[in-house]
Amino acid sequence: MTIQCKVKSIQPLACNTYQILLHPESPVNFKAGQYLMVVMGEKDKRPFSIASSPCRHQGELELHIGAAEHNAYAHEVVESMKAALASDGEITIDAPHGDAWVQEQSERPLLLIAGGTGFSYVRSILDHCIAQNFSNEIYLYWGGRDECQLYAKQELEQIAQQNSHVHFIPVIEHAEKDWQGKVGNVLQAVEQDFESLAEYDIYIAGRFEMAGAARELFTLNKGAQAERMYADAYAFI
Repeated sequence: MTIQCKVKSIQPLACNTYQILLHPESPVNFKAGQYLMVVMGEKDKRPFSIASSPCRHQGELELHIGAAEHNAYAHEVVESMKAALASDGEITIDAPHGDAWVQEQSERPLLLIAGGTGFSYVRSILDHCIAQNFSNEIYLYWGGRDECQLYAKQELEQIAQQNSHVHFIPVIEHAEKDWQGKVGNVLQAVEQDFESLAEYDIYIAGRFEMAGAARELFTLNKGAQAERMYADAYAFI
């Protein structure tokens, strides 16, 4: 469904990463873990995960977009959003999309894995599960190049402190001396921490190659069930 949106705000989250709040002219009914497409042209629609959860978004849609200048695909979208905000104009979205939404009827524990701004996908799922008082154990692994990229680290640590069934594990590739967490590849961190993933519902967002590697690694080495692994990438790879 194509919908016009006002750009309500654009705020920096980290280096070249922005939080964008959109106010659609009509409500968008979506499931936690779905995405929208920003319409840049008749045949040019660009997908971004919806970071807000369907039960707590007050009519707004939140996006987290990593838009370094060398990434023209995302950078052009952010520039278009900035122009709409400055001129009180509108942008067009097509939503909702995606089949990798949270399986609300499942009683299995959840493993949420994000690379970079793939966090927006798992954030929607986490927030929805907490708001709905789901008691399933939730493990959230978030990987980035450095601590700066994990822009919601404090918020997630607080959520984990307030909810005993939520476990947050940050993983960075390049650590400063005072870093207390895991260092390296986020998939390797998961592999090291779990003897078996056979009983888990696994949700993944990041680069396509990351999702593909996770499916191969976890099904072969950790007993994960491919049909219980969810990622938008799996519709294309």
